[in-house]
Amino acid sequence: MDQMEPASPVLPEAPTAQIPLPAADSASQPLDQPTDDDDLRESLALLSQLAAGRMGLAELLTRVAEYVVMAIPGADGAGLTLLQAGRADTIVASAPFVAQVDAIQYGMGEGPCITAAAQGRTMRSGSLGTDAQWPRFGPRVERLDVHSALSLPLMTSVGVFGAMNVYAHARDAFDDRAALLGELFAVPAAIAVENAQVLSRAREVAGQLQTALTHRAVIDQAKGILISRIGCGQDEAFDRLRQMSQAENQKLHAVAQRVVDEAMQRARARHTRPSD
Repeated sequence: MDQMEPASPVLPEAPTAQIPLPAADSASQPLDQPTDDDDLRESLALLSQLAAGRMGLAELLTRVAEYVVMAIPGADGAGLTLLQAGRADTIVASAPFVAQVDAIQYGMGEGPCITAAAQGRTMRSGSLGTDAQWPRFGPRVERLDVHSALSLPLMTSVGVFGAMNVYAHARDAFDDRAALLGELFAVPAAIAVENAQVLSRAREVAGQLQTALTHRAVIDQAKGILISRIGCGQDEAFDRLRQMSQAENQKLHAVAQRVVDEAMQRARARHTRPSD
């Protein structure tokens, strides 16, 4: 019987870099140097080119974290966190120190990302060591020479499903404009990340379905062997397999595979036995 492959999910396309940008202070920026707007446009263009089907979820999230560092002036590193059942499920980082900071944050259950995800709004600090919002987290990361943080919730129409955490070693690294640029980047980033999540789940379900179909085929083969060997019916053959599974404390498909393998070995032995 032909097996039908599960249909691929239809994913919305991440918006391209056609996003209105806030006016920058061009008087203080030399004409031959890239502006913050240029960095944001470049990171948005790279974001729009990400192909979820060509890379795994963790790799795509890491790329997004790297692009947000490009987009936000003053950023030294960034991480992305996806929430599952109210807890941090998938965490990636663009730099090792970011992974350290986020490990402290989620280990304590306190920090700017947790607050941003819980409240669905941007959180910012320029002096983490003395910030009263996170009295345990701040002093710990200050010892890592991390003083500024900008956390941006990843949101869709159904709510917050993660956050982007942007960090800097300098104090007061993120001003109002940096926060605004981060919020502009977070909109298409959320769509790209959600698309990657949907595709990852679809691949997982497809893999589970394929495994289930393979196991079913092996069990049916083992039942046929038992029916032929002892002359029982299908229900009795299945019961025998189940009893063997319970007695040997092995999964049913593993027991069935052994029955099939042993039958194949006996068949090969008969065919290869030298004639008298």
